[in-house]
Amino acid sequence: MDGVLFHGDRVLPGARALLDRIAGFPHVFLTNNPILPPRQVADRLERLGLGRPEEDLILTSAEATAAWLAAEHPGFRYFAVGAEGLHEALSRWGVPDARNADFVVTGEGAGLDFESLTTGINLILKGGARLVATNPDATVDATAADGSHLVLPGGGSLVAPFAVATGVEPVIIGKPRPLLYRMAMERLATKPEACVMVGDRPDTDITGAARLGMRSALVRTGRFAPGECYPEGLPAPTWDVDSLAALVAVWEQAGVLGD
Repeated sequence: MDGVLFHGDRVLPGARALLDRIAGFPHVFLTNNPILPPRQVADRLERLGLGRPEEDLILTSAEATAAWLAAEHPGFRYFAVGAEGLHEALSRWGVPDARNADFVVTGEGAGLDFESLTTGINLILKGGARLVATNPDATVDATAADGSHLVLPGGGSLVAPFAVATGVEPVIIGKPRPLLYRMAMERLATKPEACVMVGDRPDTDITGAARLGMRSALVRTGRFAPGECYPEGLPAPTWDVDSLAALVAVWEQAGVLGD
């Protein structure tokens, strides 16, 4: 959503028109950002004038991580480092336990310090806990209080100290891994060939969709700018456009949106 529908508290041009145009089609909002729980994501969309989707149509990497852990180890115990959205999602499926955790889980946002890093690496090295990260993004974009652009550490950066200290390769849950996409398709009761993934990042949004045989649309409204050369070695999107208005136009021409 961030980089596609909005930047911080600024709605991107064409976002409202896009959502109005697809309102009659089943759709799900996906995000690798685990910081906010779905109800707060819905609050944000509503505050920005983009409507308020049902909370079960908002899938975060924190929600997907909690579901995966529950499937792997019902009633799991965990030690988590990250913001509210991660802790809230995990607490619905598991039990926090800084002494005997089955999993050390990292997300994004505040929470990583010397003490939490020490706790986590000892749980892994001495207790055999598995290391899990909500998403692989090295950085994420944000807006400072004065309106300037900020680059913040993402999930990939926050899990890195644990991985380096233990020599353990983390399990990664978010895009481009398939779980978020599969959870979305389950909620929509559909298959990859009937879906389009709209995103602004070739390495996560587009790559993950391609791995499942899903069509994709890259909008160059986020970190990946118009005119920038597409990264070598990554699958190309079905549509590559500079704006949301251009995306609606090409969809209209291709008959994606029907009559």
